[in-house]
Amino acid sequence: MTALESDLFLLEEGFRWFGPGDPVPLAFIRQAGATAVFTSLHQIPYGDVWPREAICERKQMLEAAGLRWAAVESVPVHEDIKTGRGGLDRLFENYQITLRNLAAEGIHTVVYNFMPVLDWVRTDMRWTLPDGSESMHYDPVRFAAFEIHALKRAGAEADYSPEQLAQAATWWASLTVDARDEFVRTIIDVFPGVKWALSLDDIRKMLAKYDGIGADGLRHNLKRFLQAIIPVAEEVGVRMAIHPDDPPFSVLGLPRIVSTASDIEAIFKMVESQANGLCFCTGSFSARADNDLPEMVHKFASRIHAVHLRSTQRLPDGSFYEAKHLEGSVNMPAVVRNLLDEQDRRRAAGRADWQITLRPDHGHTMMDDLPKPMGITPGYSCIGRMRGLSELRGLMVGLRHAERRD
Repeated sequence: MTALESDLFLLEEGFRWFGPGDPVPLAFIRQAGATAVFTSLHQIPYGDVWPREAICERKQMLEAAGLRWAAVESVPVHEDIKTGRGGLDRLFENYQITLRNLAAEGIHTVVYNFMPVLDWVRTDMRWTLPDGSESMHYDPVRFAAFEIHALKRAGAEADYSPEQLAQAATWWASLTVDARDEFVRTIIDVFPGVKWALSLDDIRKMLAKYDGIGADGLRHNLKRFLQAIIPVAEEVGVRMAIHPDDPPFSVLGLPRIVSTASDIEAIFKMVESQANGLCFCTGSFSARADNDLPEMVHKFASRIHAVHLRSTQRLPDGSFYEAKHLEGSVNMPAVVRNLLDEQDRRRAAGRADWQITLRPDHGHTMMDDLPKPMGITPGYSCIGRMRGLSELRGLMVGLRHAERRD
């Protein structure tokens, strides 16, 4: 904890790190002012046990750099668990063992998601902003082009307006073969930290496994997962933090069940436990205009175990882009104010784990990072996230000083 944090009781500052192959070294993270890291063992296949030795090795690597492993992001949920098919008992047992191994190494916050097939979707990873920096962008017209003209998903036309369909056809026809291939790769193989080399046929096969599984079916499968995992998490002191859908609405005709306040309420009721919690991602929730983020923080405060702070800017055509951290559609001051209030409540209650850890999410690619296209994962440039972290730190300090003047 820095001197500033100990005096003002700020949220703990973290940074996402993708392991030894990440082009942003741990030394840079520490120089940015962060004291904590969100990381995962991406080399371990989904569904396999995380050996304690591998966890210990990663933890020692972070501590040698003067950083704390604050949260695992993520212990992935195997697709068979989401579809409810396959060897579920083995997958549940492996997940339970992984939680025990993490807890044995003193790591007690685990982020995960329950998004079917694709974890998150953007249609342009290098969308140029007026100041020359680059952001990520989601355009429903371009996603319609992907679904209808590349993936050729049956029934996809019904999810779009006639105007969107016409615009999608025109835009697709304007692309060269190479541009089409690059665009498809943008959709299906951009998850940071992991490169699956998926093909369109792979996506079609994955989608087929969800035939007949609607929102209720996906909720049933999540409940079964939580019923298997949360008792072990409680036993070893692990806090599970589900990440919201990104974007928080249906894509590829698949259900999304972690998109709204009512979704979160339903998930918490599946297994009533403090271990069944939330990773509050302002960027994911903010892509829906009907999500009141400050109110959601207030409502779910006691079950928020990790925080991602970023903002999206919603546009009238249904698209959105990653805005600057203190701009866009998120009332960030109100969100951070409510998080600080919750942290104060935890501290007043005498909790040893009173401090909430945030990380700046999806920074712009800017300045010296712009000419490094091969080494920078869109959204995870060092400079863009460092800018976001510094803005969020300034916001927290300002809120605390305003509070003291009052």
